[in-house]
Amino acid sequence: MELYGYWRSSASYRVRIALKYKQLEYNYIPVHLIKDGGEQHKQSYRQLNPNGLVPTFVDGTVILHQSLAIMEYLDETYPHPSLLPGTAQQRGAIRAISLDIASELQPLINLRVQQYLMRELNLVDEQKQAWLQHWFRHSFTALERNLEEVAGNYCVGNQFSMADVCLVPQVYSAERFGIDLTPYPLLRSVYGRLSELPWVAAAHPSKQPDAEN
Repeated sequence: MELYGYWRSSASYRVRIALKYKQLEYNYIPVHLIKDGGEQHKQSYRQLNPNGLVPTFVDGTVILHQSLAIMEYLDETYPHPSLLPGTAQQRGAIRAISLDIASELQPLINLRVQQYLMRELNLVDEQKQAWLQHWFRHSFTALERNLEEVAGNYCVGNQFSMADVCLVPQVYSAERFGIDLTPYPLLRSVYGRLSELPWVAAAHPSKQPDAEN
């Protein structure tokens, strides 16, 4: 198995957590998103992932991009422990929270959006920060309410799931961008418990071989 990723990428972070949770060995191949104009734009990488994004996951002849698709593949191919545990209702809640984070919030705040805001629309740092604050606040306010309905020790009940995998990198990102998390006590409580799990701790960006100070 090979995982092409970037240490600070939320999507790469998700897949690292999932792989470590399932105790699957993999070779990590860094793709620097900023150096030399972004290694993700090189033709050699585009042949693997035409979108020019990370992560890209390779398992034998299988080549996948998009972190949620990779996690669902892992769950079907290496089912234990499951990232989609519980009842059909719980699995629905897990998928909904995962999509709220990975498909609604993350695309609005990722690196290429920030670069477009700065380079093409000529936003200054304060305006970019206002953009980030708005979308984090919008998403986390709704997420806090959703967690009130379904959370236990973790996002959905008391079993670790794909929803937790998605939550951890997004809170890490919020902290990195200086987002005030005070209004979200349940989110912070769940995140605190998740951060102590060994497979989550091992996937932290600071522990990756391409981590920078």
